[in-house]
Amino acid sequence: MTKYGSFPGTRPRRLRTTPVMRRMVAETRLHPADFILPAFVREGVSEPVPIAAMPGVVQHTRDSLRKAAVEALEAGVSGIMLFGVPDDAGKDAQGTAGTDPDGILQVALRDVRSEVGDDLIVMSDLCLDEFTDHGHCGVLDAEGRVDNDATLERYAEMAQVQADAGAHVVGPSGMMDGQIGVVRDALDQIGREDVSILAYTVKYSSAFYGPFREAVGSSLQGDRKTYQQDPANVREAMRELALDLEEGADMVMVKPAGPYLDVLARVADAVDVPVAAYQISGEYSMIEAAAEKGWIDRDKAILEALTGIKRAGAQNILTYWATEVARTLGRQ
Repeated sequence: MTKYGSFPGTRPRRLRTTPVMRRMVAETRLHPADFILPAFVREGVSEPVPIAAMPGVVQHTRDSLRKAAVEALEAGVSGIMLFGVPDDAGKDAQGTAGTDPDGILQVALRDVRSEVGDDLIVMSDLCLDEFTDHGHCGVLDAEGRVDNDATLERYAEMAQVQADAGAHVVGPSGMMDGQIGVVRDALDQIGREDVSILAYTVKYSSAFYGPFREAVGSSLQGDRKTYQQDPANVREAMRELALDLEEGADMVMVKPAGPYLDVLARVADAVDVPVAAYQISGEYSMIEAAAEKGWIDRDKAILEALTGIKRAGAQNILTYWATEVARTLGRQ
């Protein structure tokens, strides 16, 4: 009792007294099923290739990718999102390796699907940037600009090839106008109404993509500001959301996650479809680098960052820590 009588009358700290109490009243809980593992598979390598800018992440061989998929499945992860890394010699202006049935991404999709069947959701990045010699997400016109409508034709073909290779879900990520409608039509035309579309609805032109460029062996010349969104804008994101839903998106995504939690919350409040968020390479690498320096507690920082993303409204989170965190949660 203080000299102020019964003040304070309300004591929220009572619900923070012990670990069990805090766990019991937690409003947001992470679960292994929340996670999707992004994974890179590189053509022509016999051993996994470490990605220097992303400690602990590798460019997989076909065999090591199969193993990673099984490990994710066993940990309780819901899905795996595949990115193909072709030989530089296989890149061209049209990104034809991305639509070659025997290209590295399609081969990897077949590998993983044969390994896990329907027990793990197999997703594919639907974009040309890994496969073009200029590194852009589409084909270029005579003046070197990304040609939106010509790119859509390539995306339609890419969707069909990925579906044939075994993708349960395709993720159009190039931010071309009309991409969701074109991809949906292309899938339906070959009788693949069963293949879902995870729309990269809100994808900002972000400095946090830096380490990803190494991960996919990017040949990017210039930047992507004419098609990825301006970090200053949120109404633009909501307009993109409305368009993607109208065109047939089954799920929507916000990317990056951490710097755009306000946008993620806006999107989650506005829709009745599943919402995902992608904790991208720069978000991953910052935590790993700070932890390596001893500046932060790595494991606690990872869980805090992921909890924040889920609290903001993400039903699913693409994270390079997916398998690790799922195992940790499974032991709790």
